Amino acid sequence: MADSEAVIELAKRRGFFVPTGEVYGGVSGFYTFGPRGEPLKTNLEATWRDRFVVAEGHMTVDAPTVLPEPVFEASGHLDGFADTLIECPECGRSHRADHLIEDHTDREDAESLPIERMEGIVAELELACPTCGTGLADQAIEPFNLMFETQIGPGSSDPGYLRPETAQGIFVEFPQLAEYARGQLPFGVAQIGRAYRNEISPRRSLIRVREFTQAELELFVHPSGDGPDLDAVADVTAPFYSAEAQAAVEDGDRSAEGAVRELTIAEAHAEGIVADPWIAYYLGVAAEWYRSIGVDMDRFRFRQHRAGERAHYASDCWDAESEIDGNWIELGGFADRGSYDLDKHEAHSGEAFTVFEAYDEPREIERATVDPDMSVLGPEFGGSAAAIADALEARAADDPAAFEAVDPGEAITVTVEDEAFDVPIEATGFARETVTESGEHVHPQVIEPSLGIDRALYTVIDHSLTEDEIDGEERTVLELPARVAPTTVAVFPLMDADGLDDRARAIVEDLRAAGLAVAYDDSGAIGRRYRRQDEIGTPYCVTVDYETSEDDTVTVRDRSSTDQVRVPIDELDAVLVGLRDGEQSFEEL
Repeated sequence: MADSEAVIELAKRRGFFVPTGEVYGGVSGFYTFGPRGEPLKTNLEATWRDRFVVAEGHMTVDAPTVLPEPVFEASGHLDGFADTLIECPECGRSHRADHLIEDHTDREDAESLPIERMEGIVAELELACPTCGTGLADQAIEPFNLMFETQIGPGSSDPGYLRPETAQGIFVEFPQLAEYARGQLPFGVAQIGRAYRNEISPRRSLIRVREFTQAELELFVHPSGDGPDLDAVADVTAPFYSAEAQAAVEDGDRSAEGAVRELTIAEAHAEGIVADPWIAYYLGVAAEWYRSIGVDMDRFRFRQHRAGERAHYASDCWDAESEIDGNWIELGGFADRGSYDLDKHEAHSGEAFTVFEAYDEPREIERATVDPDMSVLGPEFGGSAAAIADALEARAADDPAAFEAVDPGEAITVTVEDEAFDVPIEATGFARETVTESGEHVHPQVIEPSLGIDRALYTVIDHSLTEDEIDGEERTVLELPARVAPTTVAVFPLMDADGLDDRARAIVEDLRAAGLAVAYDDSGAIGRRYRRQDEIGTPYCVTVDYETSEDDTVTVRDRSSTDQVRVPIDELDAVLVGLRDGEQSFEEL
């Protein structure tokens, strides 16, 4: 099992990722993916797209990373997207209060605590600044909005923000996207892109950064429609850590039965542990995907959010988590967002964020209506008259019996911006009428699988990095699956002489033409070249030797087992493509 120092050392030395701009002192929370990390990241994204988008038949979009302020007013990010900040009075360094508490207690959900409770814990435990050791007991904890602000165009009249999640770029385009889907629910819209959060204290390499890549799917489903067919993932197994189990552990029950349970998706749903069938389905899809990219499933779990931890709009949420250095980190979230986002954007924009669902046959429906007499409301209520008329319409739709309970000559009360207004019942124009409707406008519910690519990449390196011994020699091996490895095959001439190098370079060109990621290396002893490729995760090495000149075969070596087989050159590209794509195993060769 690797530790963080080994992962970071390998990442920097072999070009997976490095802190950005170190020649200028760097800035925490930003990383550059190097010549090995960028293709690994790209391959992870490609496999996510294949499984979550192509295999499911969803649409994709690519929204801007900068969005205007009204988007985030509607979404609630301006008011509620904040972490808790505590500042050291001595050195001036800022820290996340919930992280300080989690680092010094057994709590894993300090983020959900009220600020007053956090301040009490800091005082009770006499927590100190991690930087200089100054006590923080008397320091106030304050919310800090995590969004990066910018200006759109010259001047300051059009504020905007770097998106803190990719989801809002999908939600604001929902009316048009629903048309593209021809109004047929369910439909999904996905995108992979950068998101930005001005973290108080970035730390632990890629695990907490200020710029990162999200792979998000917004699935729009009918609020009373059928769920998915779970058969495709029914037998997928995964560890589940329910909110109930977490509460039991917190209460002192640390037995295995009170904690994580290894279940199939079918069992988890049937027992009500994962109640929503759509969330259950995508937990199954995600478990298969994480396993396929190299996450150690013995160091993986799905953890359900507890009530105080869930976002206010979510009726249920599960996190995919991996174990890194003895700590659990979030890899992705699977939330039932309800219709919160669409309702908010509808209210703020004035546009309809609904899908029209046609009935099989037209229906006669009794509907309550109002026709406010503005000649009465105008003089009586002045500038509030229009808002009162809207409030009357809304109340008639929600509670028509309230109008019928008011006697002639009396008034009905409506509220506008927390102020109550009494409107004479005769001036409301309340009536019931029978209308023929061909369908109804439905507010879809949103199921959101949201996965972090950067953390997945870090986890895959951490879980794949091992050491073993071959022929009495220790070696470092990155056991990356072939389909995500930055290089699929390395080609070596046994000797840089006698035309072996020319033959090897010709093979490199042929393999690249076949769509394989190929490296060429003729430097040093053949064993040393193997070790270099083992360390960066290259699954196969091809050696051109003197036998190649005799029978047109080459040696193909498997990274994990170090076994070797002879393969005809004219079959080499097909063999390697098959190995990379999982169509055959090395043992079958």
